[in-house]
Amino acid sequence: MSNNFPKLHNAAWPGVVGKGEGSEPPIELDTMLDLTAAAEVEGVKFDGFDLFLFDPHVSIDASDDELKALADKARRRNLTIGSVVAPVWPPTGGGSAMGSDEDRKNFLTQVRKGCSIAKRLREMGIRPYGVVRIDSATGVGEWAEGDRNANSKKIAATFKEACNIADDAGERLAAEGEICWGGMHSWRRMVQLLEMVDRPKTLGFQADMAHTLLYVLGHNAPEDAILPAGYDWKDTAALDNALKQLTAALRPWTIDFHVAQNDATVHGTGSHDKTGRHCLPNDPNAKLDITRVAGYWLRDDSGNVTKNFQHICWDGCMFPNATMMKRETWNEILKAMINVRNVHGWSA
Repeated sequence: MSNNFPKLHNAAWPGVVGKGEGSEPPIELDTMLDLTAAAEVEGVKFDGFDLFLFDPHVSIDASDDELKALADKARRRNLTIGSVVAPVWPPTGGGSAMGSDEDRKNFLTQVRKGCSIAKRLREMGIRPYGVVRIDSATGVGEWAEGDRNANSKKIAATFKEACNIADDAGERLAAEGEICWGGMHSWRRMVQLLEMVDRPKTLGFQADMAHTLLYVLGHNAPEDAILPAGYDWKDTAALDNALKQLTAALRPWTIDFHVAQNDATVHGTGSHDKTGRHCLPNDPNAKLDITRVAGYWLRDDSGNVTKNFQHICWDGCMFPNATMMKRETWNEILKAMINVRNVHGWSA
């Protein structure tokens, strides 16, 4: 190990996202934390984990005693807590950021609760860094109906109110760009939305390598594709140039980062809309050189390490349960993350 920053986190939410009705049963939080804590590569272990604030992992209405118990679970495993995901979607008690007054009220209520939990965990000393993740909580089809720019402006207005909530809690919000979220489904629309909100100290971008690969392909937004239709994956120079264009636009906004792999297809399980498919680091169909591509996000145009965030997280959303229950899965993932940190991290 040549660097000790950014800290290396695993995500607990693959145990619940895409699970449940219509899919496999959820994996309980204790099991996800045990799997995370047990992973080890040449003496290096995960430093922490990121959370989805929703049952059955962590209730968005968790009491202070329940949060203290959560902090104790982390401490017993020598793990910290980083970023948390606010459940802003209609099925989880939220509402569309461009919906009715009631929808938007529900959205902001979940943001308020999420920021309150994040703040409390920070006060407990178990959460030294991280953001509160949000998205538009609306589908691309709904956003595309009517005046698209007006719809984005409505999302931006909701996000501005969310920023006020985050400021009051001393938190920062990160909007995760995925092709399934209306107004955030392409790299151009994502930049446009961030500029409309114009609160860079409070609202930034959460980049996930699996999702942003689909940005350059133009899934759900062919007008914003950077790579041509029928792109030949053997042309690695074209892919590198596309990723450089993408990251030049979004890196200045990026305050949270997910290391991930993708096979350039879309995938969804349970109630989760189709989005960038996460793969194991060495999946035979994988399209990304993880270490090299991570560098486009972690270094500026001059090649300097940005140090824009204190931790990075692995996202293995919608992995099969059988895959997640194997210890070698997490060792393979941890090894990939260590490689990223050794090449693009720093010592402190």
